[in-house]
Amino acid sequence: MKSTNERSLRFQVEKWLAPGPSTPVHVVEFSRTRLGRRRYVYVETTQPDSLRALFFFRHDDGCWRVFPPAATRAA
Repeated sequence: MKSTNERSLRFQVEKWLAPGPSTPVHVVEFSRTRLGRRRYVYVETTQPDSLRALFFFRHDDGCWRVFPPAATRAA
């Protein structure tokens, strides 16, 4: 089982984008997907030589991940 910390958006941003102590992180967009109405956040960080950006998706178990949740199928 993942700890609460590993499920957080902050943990995932730090893991994937690795911003430094003086590197700002910006939430550029947050909304819901058209299909399934799933939450997502678009985050970017700018460093002197590059721009890093990722979409993070909220899953049913409360975790944020860099891939969207699987579509739910009718039973």
